[in-house]
Amino acid sequence: MTKALPTDVAHVLNAALSMVVDSGLALCLQIRHLRLLKRCACGCGSTYFSLDADSVSPAPALAGTRVVADVELFGADGETIGEVLVFAEDGYLAWLEVCSWSEDTFTLNDAHRMLCPCDR
Repeated sequence: MTKALPTDVAHVLNAALSMVVDSGLALCLQIRHLRLLKRCACGCGSTYFSLDADSVSPAPALAGTRVVADVELFGADGETIGEVLVFAEDGYLAWLEVCSWSEDTFTLNDAHRMLCPCDR
């Protein structure tokens, strides 16, 4: 069963996709059509989407499974502490992955705080 996309996920997706030059706009238009399919059980915030492909067009020239956005996030010392990756399958947003690059857990909440400071 799918649920509406949580606001924090939508904001992080929008922030990450705003940095994409080629197909960012076409992918951003898909966000309002996304539904939450499932979340990673480890608590990192990785989220898998469901999308009615009849409700929106695919982003052009994005065949297969591809990373469409890759945003490194940096700590106070300038070291990479986490990363947000956005994946598309055949031109449609498929999932958002939140990765830690250190022993400390980096979560969706951390990414949201860093990418969307005006939301706080």
